Amino acid sequence: MPDRVHEALARLAVVEPVLCAFHEVFRTFPEVDPASPFAGMPIAVKRGERRSHREALTAMGCVPIGLTTTPDGSTPWQTWGRNSRGVTRNPWNLDRTPGGSSAGSAVAVASGVVPLATGVDGAGSIRVPAAWCGVFGLKTTSAERAAVGVFTRDPALLATYLGVTEVSSPTAVWSADLGFAEVDDEQAEIARRAAAPLRPSPVPLALRDPADDWFAGRCGPNPELDAVFGTADLLLTPTTPGPPHGHDGPGSRINTALTWAFNLSGHPAISIPAGFDSEGLPVGLQAVARHGREADLVAAAVLTSSAVEVAPWPP
Repeated sequence: MPDRVHEALARLAVVEPVLCAFHEVFRTFPEVDPASPFAGMPIAVKRGERRSHREALTAMGCVPIGLTTTPDGSTPWQTWGRNSRGVTRNPWNLDRTPGGSSAGSAVAVASGVVPLATGVDGAGSIRVPAAWCGVFGLKTTSAERAAVGVFTRDPALLATYLGVTEVSSPTAVWSADLGFAEVDDEQAEIARRAAAPLRPSPVPLALRDPADDWFAGRCGPNPELDAVFGTADLLLTPTTPGPPHGHDGPGSRINTALTWAFNLSGHPAISIPAGFDSEGLPVGLQAVARHGREADLVAAAVLTSSAVEVAPWPP
């Protein structure tokens, strides 16, 4: 067993009884090519994830240590994970949800168990838990509503995962609400400050609320977004309209208000740690890029991360 895997399992043993992030912990591990990009690096894998994604990471030298929690169908909003020991808890406040549906993967990274975890983003299912757990959460370009991606605390791992070798200086625009969402002032201000290294200019964007298209299953081009990306490399927003809610559910707020439009349009997007609110809870900055331009998201992560603390949950 590689030393890093042993360390990950030791950390998991400490935090798992409290956080409930894993559905299953593996007992056997694949052999590792020492010349591979991620040689011996432990990762967590979202339960129900596409096998091809997991196999691709294993081929890069990653060592899966277990399957993370997802919603179990017992909650109407399905915004958190659960295992036999209880609900998956946010490392920054145990009374709050980590978000979902990739709840366990976000918690596994935020709590320092693994440096990388996989996820599937269906409506913000990577970006929302990444924002609420204070880690990076990447959704890749996809022609379908659901896209694979990863969580990490290190932008350099995003670059390796994507094969990005050079960081650009992308141009950016800022919208606090995409023209329709109801966003808490504190969330918007913290995200806007975190975006400062990218020097975004405000854009008078007025998207139509994507709720109707989402529930009707309508995906495809978005003329308003095409216009934005005709003049800028990145569109920046808060990741979520508000902070993580309690385990009793979100109430009437739509937590995916700022994320699901980009599942319908297929654009790649990332949630970047933006800092902490007045309650000490993490806030996310969302960056959205042109199709196939995940490299610009890596650049956004690198350029903003130096100004924002990204720390694991304390022991």
